[in-house]
Amino acid sequence: MTSIQPPLWRRAVAELLGTGLLVTIVVGSGIAAQQLSPNDLGLQLLQNSTATVLGLTVLILVLGPVSGAHFNPAVSLADWIMGRRSGTGLSLTELGTYVAAQTLGAVSGSVVANAMFDVGTSISTKERATAGHLFGEVIATAGLILLIFALAATSRGALTAPAVGAYIGAAYWFTSSTSFANPAVTVGRIFSDTFAGIAPASGPGFVVAQLVGAAVGLGLLLILFPSAARTADDVVLPRSSAAARS
Repeated sequence: MTSIQPPLWRRAVAELLGTGLLVTIVVGSGIAAQQLSPNDLGLQLLQNSTATVLGLTVLILVLGPVSGAHFNPAVSLADWIMGRRSGTGLSLTELGTYVAAQTLGAVSGSVVANAMFDVGTSISTKERATAGHLFGEVIATAGLILLIFALAATSRGALTAPAVGAYIGAAYWFTSSTSFANPAVTVGRIFSDTFAGIAPASGPGFVVAQLVGAAVGLGLLLILFPSAARTADDVVLPRSSAAARS
């Protein structure tokens, strides 16, 4: 039976909403952590990462059946690239729409979080672009891409929500950059001069590192799972799940 995805406009709304709420969770919990534990950076990171793990898992479960819950231009770009090999995945028009929706959602998410905590929206002054941080972003993004597409390639897409949540939570701690691993989220976090922010000067380096990481992740994927291109339609959740619920 042929699977039919929801219309592109509906998927774009889901990507905008999901990425926006993800950034709201990241920035909002960062502000809360900063206020609750002002003298303990380790505890702040624990609070921030815990909220992100739980929130991201829920967002994938709720919105995955609509858009696939990419919430990340690196994931959408990788999906498009993989799909060129087998005629599956996102089209170029869909890719552009997803990336635009994700970026707009990410910026909106920062604005919402700032407003909830009455801190005002301002450009971050938090410099992060050290060599170690950029290398951390390559590692974090490569692992994320490999995880998502490996699950799809092995018909385990139903595990993506908890697996991605767990990976991002772990990567908060094992990467020097605290694992942004997402170009849209990077842009969104520029608009909050708080614990979770990133200075505009650091943003381009992070985005480039994330794209390099996505390329590394795809390379590893094709080595380990040569048939993965045929499952581009199942990223992040299986297309059959989306069709059943649309």
